[in-house]
Amino acid sequence: MQIMITHGSMARTRVLHFNRLQLAGILTGLLTLLLLLSGTIYHVIFLKAAREGWPVVSQIVRLVVRDEFAQRDRFMRENLDAMAEKVGEMQAKLIKLEAIGERVSGLAGVKPEELKQIAPASLRGGQGGPFVPARKPSLDQLNGMVSSLDEAAEQSNDLFTMIESRLFENRLAALMVPNSPPINGAVGSGFGFRSDPFSGRAALHTGLDFPGDVGTPIRAAAGGVVRSTDFHAAYGNLLEIDHGNGLTTRYAHASKILVKAGDLVKRGQVVAQVGTTGRSTGPHLHFEVMVEGVLQNPAKFLAGKAPVGVRTAVAPAVRAGPAPAVSTAQSPR
Repeated sequence: MQIMITHGSMARTRVLHFNRLQLAGILTGLLTLLLLLSGTIYHVIFLKAAREGWPVVSQIVRLVVRDEFAQRDRFMRENLDAMAEKVGEMQAKLIKLEAIGERVSGLAGVKPEELKQIAPASLRGGQGGPFVPARKPSLDQLNGMVSSLDEAAEQSNDLFTMIESRLFENRLAALMVPNSPPINGAVGSGFGFRSDPFSGRAALHTGLDFPGDVGTPIRAAAGGVVRSTDFHAAYGNLLEIDHGNGLTTRYAHASKILVKAGDLVKRGQVVAQVGTTGRSTGPHLHFEVMVEGVLQNPAKFLAGKAPVGVRTAVAPAVRAGPAPAVSTAQSPR
């Protein structure tokens, strides 16, 4: 493209040559300059009119600002309503969880004073009163509700953590209670006073006798640690297992003991075999249970009537001495 420029006074003509790219750049620059100039002029005039209160311009400004605020207010209200609904749903779910936690805590053995220390405020006392509908909450009120919900959720989490821990402790304690029969079979002689099979005199039988063939497996009544494996004149081959919580079991007259002192044993694990060693009239297992050294009626444990974690004697009971010190009149048979 060519542009011819003529100077009248000197009658001289000058020719400018532009290719398409140069021409496009020039036109773009001119257009940009025009837009910037127009915007600047409009902005200066509009601001001046708004400041000086020109009627038409002021009305336009009010309409624009009012519409903008209306849109923003509508957006905020819609979102606040949605947030308030969600907060209400969260509150309802949290209340249900708190109620469940309160019921389960009783089953887990959590004491009321322990529950009060960590339970959410809604569980610490009664609530009630007439229903008075509230106005739609503001943003600040919603933020406060969310903060309260967050705090209550943390407290509920602490509560369920305590319940889980207590249930685990109870489960562990239950595994250590000797309530699993050491032999599958009927009891031949129970706990209590009877006629001594050797002397015929009245004597206290300190455990349960389970008849069985020599070699019949003897199983641990609960999990624990083997305290001792010794031979005694009255008990014969004697195995003693410590179950913790003051609980101890004895397995007497064994033909063979399959574990050694210090071994960990599980409930139902085969630990010995039936025999007739020691003061015995025939092959059988003599089974004893002690709580804090006091001999108990094993039948109460095997029937599941002995409380978990018991530390007191279950009558009738007798203080047990060291196995070798058992007298002839009260020896196991």
